[in-house]
Amino acid sequence: MIFDRAVPPEGTVRDWLDARAQTADTAIVFPENGDTLSWRDLRDEARTVAEGLIGLGIAQGESVAIVHPNGREGVLALYAALYGGFRATMINLAAGPDAMGFALHHSGAPVAFVHASQTDLIRSIAPDGLRVLTPEMLTERREIPPFDSGAHALLMYTSGTTGQPKGVVHSHASLLAGGWTTAIAHELSPRDRGFCVLPIYHINGLCVTVMGALVSGGSLGMVSRFSARNFWDQADSAGITWFSVVPTIISHLLHSNTEPSAAARTRLRFGRSASSALAVETQSAFEERFGVPIIETMGLTETAAQILSNPLPPGTRKIGSPGIAYGNEVRILASDLTPAPPLQEGEIAVRGPNVMLEYLDNPEATAKTFAGDWLRTGDLGHIDEDGYVFVTGRLKELIIKGGENIAPREIDEVLYSQPDIIEAAAFGRPCASYGETIEAAVAVRPGSSLSETALIELCGQRLGKFKAPDCIHFLDELPKGPSGKIQRLKLAGMIEPRIVNQRSSA
Repeated sequence: MIFDRAVPPEGTVRDWLDARAQTADTAIVFPENGDTLSWRDLRDEARTVAEGLIGLGIAQGESVAIVHPNGREGVLALYAALYGGFRATMINLAAGPDAMGFALHHSGAPVAFVHASQTDLIRSIAPDGLRVLTPEMLTERREIPPFDSGAHALLMYTSGTTGQPKGVVHSHASLLAGGWTTAIAHELSPRDRGFCVLPIYHINGLCVTVMGALVSGGSLGMVSRFSARNFWDQADSAGITWFSVVPTIISHLLHSNTEPSAAARTRLRFGRSASSALAVETQSAFEERFGVPIIETMGLTETAAQILSNPLPPGTRKIGSPGIAYGNEVRILASDLTPAPPLQEGEIAVRGPNVMLEYLDNPEATAKTFAGDWLRTGDLGHIDEDGYVFVTGRLKELIIKGGENIAPREIDEVLYSQPDIIEAAAFGRPCASYGETIEAAVAVRPGSSLSETALIELCGQRLGKFKAPDCIHFLDELPKGPSGKIQRLKLAGMIEPRIVNQRSSA
């Protein structure tokens, strides 16, 4: 299979893995234990397991649950499910027992690959009839029937912060397209080695790094979890040329006392930020300290990760924008779901080969998510005269105070301008007088002298008193999802309200 920057990948993940296996080139290195896996060995082991699943009587298109952290066993389970034509069903280990149990029930998975650390939990929440796979169960091998690029490949559940999780279904075509959009935006080649520190049960880790390497013919360094203390040493020992992380990781690296080696700085082409908006001050400070350009991007589970990216240097990177469309089309929708006039704010929508097929067994939610063949992202923004998208907030996260829509990101940006702020998120709380009041939560550097009063005054000076938080809560850590994205909508429920003197003047 040939990586064509102008045309989305054809065929299936099985086809592409077979093509990569024609060489013995390294596919994945594991710097935590020094293990390596070649493309040929990855294909051979995945094929053997897939043949065992066929021999066990699992039908193609059925869900095969994967309950693993990053590691050799987890990535082999993923590729085995994809190679055999099964629906790889990634179970989010950070979602908690209720959400994990829901996914196992809803997916209808008859079998599961389960890491040893998760065995007891899965036994307590698994539906009746779910079999935990062991090597002995896969000894009867049968030939894998053919399947095409439209077959179900991936089932991944959204976080479900406002209700039950929804199961996003991707085909082999859209899954490969997710790796392709990354590869063309970042000019990946067989010489590149990405750093997979985000979990592969999240769309960023799976599509950006894993599928990006498969499509481009490059390789990966993979660790079980992110560690600020070990990040640069692991990147150095694995020979990393790029990495994909989230803003909270960038912030934690910025506030750590570790540094990349001179060799690592020379080798690293770029770092990639996604999953939520990156504060301007954080990006600028990171680049100044480490000398590694950060490429801000944007993606969704429903679009197999990336839809937007800033160009690589020396192309124009617009700080504060996740960039322009690569491999798909993006437009702004007005409130009536028609195209918005140029430069006007509205809902960001996307269409392209990387868009999901559906939400599993949820036709109502699927219908609401699409406007014709355009997928509605739920994000608000506008497109400038150069085609760069600027995200102003989430429809569900808008704070409505006194009838005025306030994007919490505006407040986040002001808070992040203070060097001692590691994490920050503004949020709304119901209020009888104004509909909602504004509050914020922050995590600060140990030993910081920042005060609530000083931060509120700063927001008032920069945004006006009407948009300044009424109170700011200091937490050790803000709640985050599996990718490290701060879960803003959980803050009001987990923080006790305080009686404050509300300000209403502009």
